[in-house]
Amino acid sequence: MYDVLIIGAGVSGCACARELSRYDARVLVIDKEDDVCCGTSKANSAIVHAGYDASPGSLMAKLNVEGNALMGALAEELDIPFRRNGSFVVCFSEEDRPGLVKLLEQGRTNGVPDLRILERHELIAMEPGLSDDIVAALYAPTAGIICPFTLTVALAENAAANGVEFRFNTAATDIRKVDGGFVVDTDRGPIATRAVINAAGVYSDKFHNIFGAKKLHITPRRGDYCLLDRAAGRVVDKTIFPLPGKFGKGILVAPTVHGNTILGPTAIDLDDPEATATTAEGIAALLAQAKRSVKDLPLNQIITSFAGLRAHEDGHEFVIGELSEVPGFFDCAGIESPGLTSSPAIGKRLTGEVSAKLGLSEKENFISKRKGILDPKSLTLEEYAALVKEQPAYGSVVCRCETVTEGEILDAIRRPLGARSLDGVKRRTRTTMGRCQGGFCSSRIMAILARELGVPLTAVTKCGPGSQLAYEDDWTQRGGGHR
Repeated sequence: MYDVLIIGAGVSGCACARELSRYDARVLVIDKEDDVCCGTSKANSAIVHAGYDASPGSLMAKLNVEGNALMGALAEELDIPFRRNGSFVVCFSEEDRPGLVKLLEQGRTNGVPDLRILERHELIAMEPGLSDDIVAALYAPTAGIICPFTLTVALAENAAANGVEFRFNTAATDIRKVDGGFVVDTDRGPIATRAVINAAGVYSDKFHNIFGAKKLHITPRRGDYCLLDRAAGRVVDKTIFPLPGKFGKGILVAPTVHGNTILGPTAIDLDDPEATATTAEGIAALLAQAKRSVKDLPLNQIITSFAGLRAHEDGHEFVIGELSEVPGFFDCAGIESPGLTSSPAIGKRLTGEVSAKLGLSEKENFISKRKGILDPKSLTLEEYAALVKEQPAYGSVVCRCETVTEGEILDAIRRPLGARSLDGVKRRTRTTMGRCQGGFCSSRIMAILARELGVPLTAVTKCGPGSQLAYEDDWTQRGGGHR
């Protein structure tokens, strides 16, 4: 029997797993997908929010500010990119200025440090590309940018290094209360555990409602994004938001930690928890709003668009903690923006509750640090030459757009919780994320995966079962070879 079973390997589930790995406990994380970071966590704004937006007194506000404060040290421990670039919330008329004042007061109530309102001349000195219509903005210097893929992967790898087990392609179907704990039914058989953490994203209401007297309702809220090529150069340095509306924080324009510019998201409520396709209407609305904040956006440099789903709870609040009517069942539900920012605090909060409930003892040998995948671009020419001499794979560039070497891909596959698919390699190394979007490098990455995993090329997938990328036709099977 496990001590804790976590349903969902997104950023919140993996943050809980990492914090629980500080204790002497058997912890298992399951996910219906083939890897970590395959749901909400893989398709968000990559923003570390300052914390002025959430309602004062809400759990969302508290954990946002706490998570923001924790992120710098966590990024250093896990060896992942993170930068406090600051953010602007802009207004386009004097009539909107009271909205900035309200956010300022709200942020100060929430405990956000160093907030202030800047006038147009101050803004233009910092961001010359801002729209001519902008009159003022709320400046939050503690806001930041991060890579959601590397954060989630790093949390999971560090948890695994400390003994946490992960099972992928394993979908929870039901939960039963039994003596001593629970049995979680999955499509791969039942799993017994003393406690359950429900971190199932857009499916978290399904599991909550098995036991909860007060029913939970999660709406999948789709957000469309566009990504600009790094060749577009520095569009903005700060994260630029409009004044928020009832459906969220609005369309942002922001740099990424890797040098791109991201635009989005829209906010479209859906019924289907798997509906992640973009629409022409959504992209058109996104671009129109982005151009309102930043002039002369180089939209000819857009290299891809994508969409993700946020788990919007009807009350727009995180649902975190033990169900009073079912001891041992812990919710981690309704995790939408600022969920990524809040994840370190969510992990600490839930781990505190779970460890107290189960009477867990802290380890003496917890491994707090994790080393990320080596980026040869960070080395001097002399260091790089020495690396290639020792490991020739680092001298072979596979992804030209992002200058990713075979050595990095091999590391991504061979390390704890290594990549098992094309998207798994992408999330760990940035292969296929450049201008060609995998048009030139995908076949080489597939060949490396097939060789390292000991499987035929036809077994290599984009993102798990059902997404094979190569097929044998009748001609091939008759001995004709590959076309």
